[in-house]
Amino acid sequence: MEHLFDQDWEIVPAGGATGEAFFAQYQEQRLFLKRNSSPFLAVLSAEGITPKLVWTKRLENGDVITAQHWLNGRELKPVEMKEDRVARLLKKIHTSKPLLTMLERLGTEPFQPDHMLTELETSLEFDLLTLPDVKKAMRFLQDGLDEVRQGEYVVCHGDVNHNNWLLSEQNQLYLIDWDGAMIADPAFDVGLLLYWYIPEDQWEDWLLQYGTELTDSLKLRMKWYVVAQTILFMQWHKAKGRFHEMNHWIEYLHKII
Repeated sequence: MEHLFDQDWEIVPAGGATGEAFFAQYQEQRLFLKRNSSPFLAVLSAEGITPKLVWTKRLENGDVITAQHWLNGRELKPVEMKEDRVARLLKKIHTSKPLLTMLERLGTEPFQPDHMLTELETSLEFDLLTLPDVKKAMRFLQDGLDEVRQGEYVVCHGDVNHNNWLLSEQNQLYLIDWDGAMIADPAFDVGLLLYWYIPEDQWEDWLLQYGTELTDSLKLRMKWYVVAQTILFMQWHKAKGRFHEMNHWIEYLHKII
């Protein structure tokens, strides 16, 4: 990265799973750099969903480096996920035609619930598959598949954890870390957010701010995706040897199923 800048720039890794993100600073100038981020980032920036894209450079080896404003700010606290501005920004994302057009141009196929169920049926380890709650959950997923197929398809973030919501010092809210972007049923995002952060007796009010009603169809689709994701989390943590986290998701599945 250093050869992109004069020697006076300080460049340090930003952490993260990929190791492709960096912070760069020179006096008062501060940038967030990422290697080989998707062209989708330009549209996210133009729509005001992520911090402003400053420039894009292609290196001789073919890598593409993007630079965004590095903002002072903080991630949202779990309790702040109830706020109206979270609902409004998620709705803006789900109804954005430029975002959908760009993902389609990049060749993104709609995420089908059938594929998610097939992955669970074929890859789930036997000792998890034999748990009573997992058996019950798998029957729920199989029985509800036809109804879930009826969902619409929009741009979804795929990981609406509070850690991915950035509130700047100027009180501007952003949703960051778009590596898992997909074209999917909005119930994928909305379900995880409501189940994780919003008491059920407040769902209707939150959804009014989002701009929709809590119908029986939406309730089923949200639960379907949350149950499927929970089982995938169990499997992922087990494969990593993170048994404490695996047990957390086993207990969570018991609560929601």
